[in-house]
Amino acid sequence: MNAQSQHKTLTGAQILVECLRQQEVDQCFLVPGESYLAVLDALTDAPEIDMTVCRQEGGAAMMADAYGKLTGRPGICMVTRGPGATNASAGLHIARQDATPMILFVGQVARDMREREAFQEIDYRRMFGQVAKWVAEVDSPDRMAEMVSRAFHVAMSGRPGPVVLALPEDMLVEQTVINPPQLPVVGPARATITAGDASTLLAALETSTNPMIVVGGGAWSDQARLDLEGFATRWAVPVAASFRCQDFFDNTHPLYAGDAGIGINPKLAARIKSADVLILLGTRFSEMESSGYSLIDIPKPAQHLIHIYPDPDEIGRVYVPDLGIAAPAAETVATMLECAAPKHKLTDRQVHAEACNEDYRVWSTLPDGRGDLAMAEVIGHLKNTLPENAIITNGAGNYTVWVHRFLNFRTHRTQLAPISGSMGYGLPAAVAAARTHPDRQVVCFAGDGCFLMHGQELATAAKYNVNLTVIVVNNGMYGTIRMHQERNYPGRVSATNLVNPDFAMLAKSYGCHGETVTRTDQFAQAWERACAHRGPSLIELQVDPELITPTQTINDLRSAATPLQQIETG
Repeated sequence: MNAQSQHKTLTGAQILVECLRQQEVDQCFLVPGESYLAVLDALTDAPEIDMTVCRQEGGAAMMADAYGKLTGRPGICMVTRGPGATNASAGLHIARQDATPMILFVGQVARDMREREAFQEIDYRRMFGQVAKWVAEVDSPDRMAEMVSRAFHVAMSGRPGPVVLALPEDMLVEQTVINPPQLPVVGPARATITAGDASTLLAALETSTNPMIVVGGGAWSDQARLDLEGFATRWAVPVAASFRCQDFFDNTHPLYAGDAGIGINPKLAARIKSADVLILLGTRFSEMESSGYSLIDIPKPAQHLIHIYPDPDEIGRVYVPDLGIAAPAAETVATMLECAAPKHKLTDRQVHAEACNEDYRVWSTLPDGRGDLAMAEVIGHLKNTLPENAIITNGAGNYTVWVHRFLNFRTHRTQLAPISGSMGYGLPAAVAAARTHPDRQVVCFAGDGCFLMHGQELATAAKYNVNLTVIVVNNGMYGTIRMHQERNYPGRVSATNLVNPDFAMLAKSYGCHGETVTRTDQFAQAWERACAHRGPSLIELQVDPELITPTQTINDLRSAATPLQQIETG
């Protein structure tokens, strides 16, 4: 057979779907649109690519982000032009700040209509330039394979993140005679730690008295977790997790020091500040992790700083390190584990590490239950009953303190939460998790304000009858904003009260199991019934709005206001 006879007549959409098949894409998350109908049609000939049809593009993009976190492969999202793309930007921003591999395909106006502000026309290069690693438009079906291959490479290499490819609708139906692409499965380009850097790092640890590792970022795995546990044990180094990366290290490990994030344990903050050697492993150590950039001096830290990050552009961007290593965190830990053991016994260091862990265990001890429905008792019950591999998702809000501070995360990937702090993430992430791992228990935590950001994806959960349980913590307000409001303007409530639906009835209207819990003694049985239900379930917890945090009331915040604040607010 000659080369010419191998050529086929294919449309741009058919080439795109073939490229996705060759990258072993098994799921895509989408809201259908007329601008990419040709792709939807081509997907009917690719049954191995399972489509999750969502109710809003922001939810679809968040599902793609969650898939990327769970698998390490780019989450695929497809949306239509204009409003569809703008809705999807919420999930795109999460993928950028969380270093999650993701590819967003956006339908676009026909090529001969560009630059006229045609119906729903947007220049995506300008729109997404800051929140995506690369934004491009596929102008010809002959270049589709090239562009898709590059999208996968860019999304996964260096600092992982989102890529946007715009697809003009006329290009998708244009036919071309082409030899069908034969693309190898793309993997991330890897840098590696040098022998000299490894020696320098170990020499710093050898003489350190109170070192600390802070781990986080993207591109992690359960093997990386085990490697880090082995390395930390060998060198007697306590390990803290950066914001919402608690499943990067077993929280029950004797070297775990807690999480550096919102509401950090003051003792952990002090230990990070006083560390003589501080290793930032895969984390940028941004605003949330650094308590508003207060734990490390800028630009030159007081600590001997070793920063390991896959993208060299991030090293030295904020902090000037004593040693910067541009390499993936997981590969670096694996390499370091193969290096020689310490030359001397590290008895004093072991005592230091044990003290760090004791600080964490005290900090993560549940407080006494308060109110008719005590969140401490709810979390305690879940802590005792959830399987080790359960996937916990959440968005943003004060309710998340209960999850992050008091639950234990043992293995990777059991925590799906937006480092970017985006509300509404929990439910879409739970749907993606249940679709990706139907054999695992999935629990979504959401506040009443958080849930209704993307609560319509409960219809998606019902459509696919996925097994997940949503716990809606309802205090009738935007709790985090109210907390800051009471601290800064005590007693002057503005724009933070909410009027909510009956969440249990809302769940039932979608065909899900729904219950309302108002007292602590009701929760255990409600939880048992929700877990026994085959399909999505929801439990609404009606909690006392006065109990604004696990340890503070709104009255406490008002009482703690400074005299100036009290005068200013009357």
